[in-house]
Amino acid sequence: MSTQDTIRRLPPQTISQDVTSFHGLQTISTYNTTRADASEANLQLTYQAMLTQQQTENEKLALYRAAADAARLAEWEFHNAVLAMKEVVRGQYGSDSDQAQAVGLKKKSERKRPTRKKSVAAAS
Repeated sequence: MSTQDTIRRLPPQTISQDVTSFHGLQTISTYNTTRADASEANLQLTYQAMLTQQQTENEKLALYRAAADAARLAEWEFHNAVLAMKEVVRGQYGSDSDQAQAVGLKKKSERKRPTRKKSVAAAS
């Protein structure tokens, strides 16, 4: 038997089929095996462990999503506060000041002036 790649998740369809098989086994009253890993007690134990771990994963995933939402909102609040600060600096010191340049704004005097484009029809 080849080694199993336990790094990847099993497809939901496979897990669903396994659960269906496990529930089907519970209807067989004469099932008996000497293999410890295939015993009904071990199957029940591993099934409960799977359900517990899936529940833990879902709870942590919900916490992660809430934390990601909170971080995203905090980033937007900070960004909007910085934009407001830049407007105040521009209004208080002018758009051509060293203070405006210090907060990341380009000085008005350093902007390139628009140039006229030569007409293509005139060249013909």
